[in-house]
Amino acid sequence: MDAQGSPPRGASFQETLRLRVFGRIQGVGFRSWAYRHALRLGIRGWVRNEADGTVICECQGQADALQVFTAALRRGPPFARVDRIEANQIPPARKYHAFEIEY
Repeated sequence: MDAQGSPPRGASFQETLRLRVFGRIQGVGFRSWAYRHALRLGIRGWVRNEADGTVICECQGQADALQVFTAALRRGPPFARVDRIEANQIPPARKYHAFEIEY
């Protein structure tokens, strides 16, 4: 940590994010695409469709991996259109051991 209480630049630490993705993202394979990216990056948590047409993802991992994951979600799979993502760091409700698609 530096004098302001921030981790050193480039340092990795565990954090938990809740991401809400807006756009044309349901019915285009978004959740399975996000699942594959999460596994590749060592991220744990879950992803699910919401009734309002958004997708929510709660994910835990190293800060740098979560940044890469969030950037990938902003692009989305080929037939998706991501309009925006709301990202919030949250206190972990629990420790996840895998990444899952919730239904």
